[in-house]
Amino acid sequence: MRIVLLGAPGSGKGTQAKNLITHYGIPQISTGDALRAAVKGGTELGKKAKAAMEAGQLVANEIVIGIVEERLGEADARKGFILDGFPRNAAQADVLEGMLQRLGQPAIDKAIHLHVPDEEIVRRLLERAKIEGRVDDTEPVIRKRIEVYNAETKPLLDYYAAQGKLVTLEGVGDVDTIFASILKVLS
Repeated sequence: MRIVLLGAPGSGKGTQAKNLITHYGIPQISTGDALRAAVKGGTELGKKAKAAMEAGQLVANEIVIGIVEERLGEADARKGFILDGFPRNAAQADVLEGMLQRLGQPAIDKAIHLHVPDEEIVRRLLERAKIEGRVDDTEPVIRKRIEVYNAETKPLLDYYAAQGKLVTLEGVGDVDTIFASILKVLS
């Protein structure tokens, strides 16, 4: 099973990814986690990423793509994976398709979009900020992140819809009910 999880910050992707990992026995590949692992592992791409991160810069697109490709080439990802945070746009989705071909892997099976209304996202992230002590998660910052996500992701939703791979599910409600909906569309 090769899954792309899509949803705004706070939509429940991380929670549902954990459930999918347990159910299918496949790894979640988060770009943030993959970057940190590459830096810790001292890979060539990790060294480049570390230099950018230490300089307070965004890690270049080609480095992120290279790190995702390294991670997808590892043995545990051969039988499937859950992508979280990549691709972020249609251009990266094209790159992902080529990457999977080079690695001799099948294409993405499904892109699951967890739709949560913007006001619920704001409520969830403000609550999470209180619980986790995230002082940088203020309402204006959260609204900006939602705005950027919506602008970047709309073309990506269209991209997967055109391939017949997109499934949009409501990400509001009982966690187990949402997970059951995900399993239903994956079976």
